[in-house]
Amino acid sequence: MPPSTSASTAGAPGGIAPGALTGREPHVPAERLVAELVPPPRFDAVRFSTYVPDPARPSQAEAVHALAAFAAGLGGGATAVGGRRPWWRRAPKEPAGPRGVYLDGGFGVGKTHLLASLWHATEAVPERKGFCTFVELTNLVGALGFQQTVRTLGSHRLLCIDEFELDDPGDTVLVSSLLGRLVESGVALAATSNTLPGRLGEGRFAAADFLREIQGLAARFRPLRIDGDDYRHRGLPAAPDPPAETALTRAARTVPGATLDAFPDLLGHLARVHPSRYGALIDGVRTVCLTGVRPVADEATALRLVVLADRLYDREIPVLASGVPFDRLFGADMLAGGYRKKYFRAISRLTALARDARGDLDERDTPGDSAADGGSGGTPSPQD
Repeated sequence: MPPSTSASTAGAPGGIAPGALTGREPHVPAERLVAELVPPPRFDAVRFSTYVPDPARPSQAEAVHALAAFAAGLGGGATAVGGRRPWWRRAPKEPAGPRGVYLDGGFGVGKTHLLASLWHATEAVPERKGFCTFVELTNLVGALGFQQTVRTLGSHRLLCIDEFELDDPGDTVLVSSLLGRLVESGVALAATSNTLPGRLGEGRFAAADFLREIQGLAARFRPLRIDGDDYRHRGLPAAPDPPAETALTRAARTVPGATLDAFPDLLGHLARVHPSRYGALIDGVRTVCLTGVRPVADEATALRLVVLADRLYDREIPVLASGVPFDRLFGADMLAGGYRKKYFRAISRLTALARDARGDLDERDTPGDSAADGGSGGTPSPQD
């Protein structure tokens, strides 16, 4: 169901009147949250066969083989009829060891690509396997309630959780309890993160107070370490120089489906929209244009921006922004704190989207020159 919006309709001389994210008030029913538990559009076509391991990083090829074997061990393709196995077919033998896999590695090494490939490789109808981010999972519990979430996901063959992070003690207990109930129901788990499961919560709160829950979570996963460099920035500059504001507003008026917002106004709007609705907030948007980007001052605002960056990246929406470049978005204290991995991920993703937007802008400014602002080299295929 599309969100209801009230986008700006102010005229713009010489072009289209751009809409504004701050004019949108999305309303997302719980049914949509459940229906959207699938890999995002960026990862519709990924498979194990399309993942290109770095020969210098053997852990990447090892992860592909381990996940392919995990998917094969789940079985169930021809036997799953409406989520149930015919009585004449014997249930596959339960795999020994943890009932889950946990992909640990840095940014851009292909963890999400592999997690989505596992979802695609698992032989079950889409309604019997789920794919979501950690934030989307906690939002689902908030929308449905704990017991209804257990009933909804308890019949699944597999639940994939991307960007697994424990941001506060409440989430630690909530997720530990939820995953425990799902494992008891026979649901296999897979997750990605930049933190090994035994170290979840470190640097964010008194982990010792929740050691029992953290250790319980770790015991449910077999860790698979994936080494490598962030493919998004291999051989590429850290962040493109922001365009002049006049060029940005001109672009917003010439690109169908573009939005134009002042960065401070957008941050204020994000505080009034629940993060579970950020995906709906950008429904139908082709390019996001932001003026006056500046460093984010407080943690709560920064974390909301991280969620928006994930949703924009999932949907491959270019971001054209004036002001400071995205690699200066978060201060040194934030990048050294407990949420630093979230912030580095957001910088990585926003920088990639800014690069896409600048390429589009330069092509419009220099028609016929496909090499503008990028040379003759191509963009690496997305893996994470």
